[in-house]
Amino acid sequence: MQTYTKWTAMWGNAMSIAEHKAEEYSKNLTLRYPIYAPFNGSALRFTFDNFCGTEAITISRAVVSVSTDEKSVDTNTTTTITFGGQNTCTISAGETLTSDAVSFPVQAGQTLSVSFYLADFTQMRSAVLITGPLSKGFYSVGNVCDIETLPLDTTRKTNWFYFLSTVEILTEEKNHAIVCYGDSITAQDWPDYLTLQLEKEGITNASIIRRAASGTRILREYSCITYESYGLQGNHRVPRELQVAGADTVIIQQGINDIIHPVGTDVNPFRPMSDLPTVQELTDGLAWYVEQARKLGLSVYIGTLLPIYGWRTYAPFREDMKNEVNDWIRHTDLVDGCIDFDKTLRDEKNPVAFADGYDSGDHLHPSASAYQAMADTAFKTIINKHFKN
Repeated sequence: MQTYTKWTAMWGNAMSIAEHKAEEYSKNLTLRYPIYAPFNGSALRFTFDNFCGTEAITISRAVVSVSTDEKSVDTNTTTTITFGGQNTCTISAGETLTSDAVSFPVQAGQTLSVSFYLADFTQMRSAVLITGPLSKGFYSVGNVCDIETLPLDTTRKTNWFYFLSTVEILTEEKNHAIVCYGDSITAQDWPDYLTLQLEKEGITNASIIRRAASGTRILREYSCITYESYGLQGNHRVPRELQVAGADTVIIQQGINDIIHPVGTDVNPFRPMSDLPTVQELTDGLAWYVEQARKLGLSVYIGTLLPIYGWRTYAPFREDMKNEVNDWIRHTDLVDGCIDFDKTLRDEKNPVAFADGYDSGDHLHPSASAYQAMADTAFKTIINKHFKN
C-alpha cells in the first residue's frame, strides 16, 4: 500500500509579465489548463500568483477535474478548490496565494484540468508564454468551470498561462522535482519532451517543473511597455522561482539574451550597448545562481548556450562572448555537471550554426526535433543521479 506523506511540485511555470496590449483586462472569463500528473497521490495544492500585477485580482471560482480530452473533463470528479475554506479569493498586487489542500486521488499518467473563473474586470498582467506538447490552455466566455466540454463557439486556445504557477501533490517520499530555469529556449518545448521521455523510460519518481520566461536576461530587464513582457532579471526571479516543493535539482539554461539584445540607441532606444555585459559579469551572474541554488540544497547543472549564427543581431564579437561563456560552463567546478546543448545541436562542419533540421528558422530557437534532442541530452547527462526510481 502506498503511503503519501510528501508534498512535491508536479507541475509549474514561472510567473512573468504578460505582453502589454490595449486589451489589458478581462471579465466573465474561464481559463482551463490541462496538467500532466507524473505521480500517484492523494491530495493537491494550487498556487495562484499575482507577482507581476499592479492591482489585486479576484478568482471567483476554481476547480480541478480529471481530463477526458484536452477540452473536456469528467464532471463526476470535479472538486472545488478552496482558500481558507472559501470558494473565492482575492490576491493583492505582487502577492501569491496557495489553496487549501484538496483531497483528490491522482494516478500517475493522468491529465487533470484546472479551471478558474474571473467574474469581474481582472488585470491580465501576471502570466507566462509557454509552448510544448504538454503545454496547452483554453479560455472561454462565461463561467464554464463545471461544464464537461468547453463550448466550441466561445472558446479559444491560448499558450499564455495566467496566475496559476504551481500544482503540488501529496505523494510518496521517493518522488522529487527537477527545476528547469531559463528564457525562451526553456519556455518552449524541451522540458515537455523531457517529461515525455521520463514516461517512456518508465521513470516515475521525477517531475519536471519549468521556471522560464521568454526574453529574460541574467543581468538586465526592461522598464518600457514595449519590452516589459521580456520579464525580470535574474536577481528578481531566482530567489522565488527555485523554491519548489520537493525539488533536489535545477537545470539552468540562460544568458544568450544578455549577449544578443543590446544594439545601440541609434538602432533601438530601449537597447543601449551599455546593457552589454562582459563575459566575466555573465559568468559571475551564473555563479550567483549556483550560490542561491546551493542555499536551497539543490544539485546544479548548467546548459551551454546554443548557436546564434544568422540571428538578426549576430556579430563575431557576440559569437566570441557566447563561446567564452560556454567554455566557463564546460569547465567550472562550481556545478554538478554541464549539459552540453550546444554540442548536441550545432553543425559539426560549421559549429557556429545549427545542424540541419535543428533550426526553427529564426537562427536562435531550436526546431521541434532539436528540442527532443535537448531533452535526450539532459536525460542522459543526469539519469544516473536523478532519474532512477
